[in-house]
Amino acid sequence: MNILFVCTGNTCRSPMAEAILKSKYKKGKVRSAGIFAGKGESIAENSDLVLKEIDLTLNHQTSPVDEEMLAWADLILTMTDRHKQTLAIQYPDYQEKYYTLKEFVLIDEGEWQKLKEFYSKFEEKRTALVREYQNVLSDQELESKLRQELSEEIREIERLEQTMPDVNVSDPFGGSLTVYRKTREELEKYIDMLVMKIEAEDE
Repeated sequence: MNILFVCTGNTCRSPMAEAILKSKYKKGKVRSAGIFAGKGESIAENSDLVLKEIDLTLNHQTSPVDEEMLAWADLILTMTDRHKQTLAIQYPDYQEKYYTLKEFVLIDEGEWQKLKEFYSKFEEKRTALVREYQNVLSDQELESKLRQELSEEIREIERLEQTMPDVNVSDPFGGSLTVYRKTREELEKYIDMLVMKIEAEDE
């Protein structure tokens, strides 16, 4: 299985996740990228230090997300739901591959499928409304119209989301070594669960 981790700048969370998973899962290939990453930058110093604390190193250069990576990956695991939403908007052809790391290992597939279907229907309705009214209403009027027409769907999505666990991995960017260490420990916990899930599915 080819697994791609995605965060914002590809200097902190996603390269740490890449290094940790590579150390635990030898059957597949692992890469990382960032939605707003530059090209060829090194891993954040504190990310490198906390990886070395657990005897891991990663020869890393930052990479922005692109179509080739998304096509290569069998599974795309983002660090937050915002990253996932951004990918869904920019690269809608790969929707079935997108999960946050934590929701992939924590949320029952049936519950998650129900929420995904609701997101999909919501987006279809929103897109249809925009097409219908964008040349008729001002931006402010259109925003108001969308809130009015989609209020029931928004309430249902909020209700479903409230039943779900927090799916975001904490961002250590700019923090102390202790903050980076906590993020590394968080990643280790959920990557252990990820490996168990993947290996169970392989059997």
